[in-house]
Amino acid sequence: MTTILLAGQAAQGGSMSFLIMMVAIFAIMWFTMIRPQQKKQKEIRNFQNSLVEGAHVITGGGIHGVVRRIDLATNVVEVEIAKGVTIRVDRGYVFADAVSSAAQPQAK
Repeated sequence: MTTILLAGQAAQGGSMSFLIMMVAIFAIMWFTMIRPQQKKQKEIRNFQNSLVEGAHVITGGGIHGVVRRIDLATNVVEVEIAKGVTIRVDRGYVFADAVSSAAQPQAK
């Protein structure tokens, strides 16, 4: 009879340690994957909201250019990619400042 009670208590303790381990794994994933990604998205959103004419930018397609006009009503940015050549890009696809991206060392 006592062996059955001890086995029941061991099973309950095992489920508690499993639950603690799952919470620990989730916390580790949160701090190593989810939180840095949210910070990066917030930086990009702040950059997109603070765009000004004359800024050197890189679009989502990798096109480098200079912002010539920003239309807040339609959320469109006109980017000059060559002398006299302008393209219209949705403001959500302008991701980086070309000047600060060029200044950062590339990871190998």
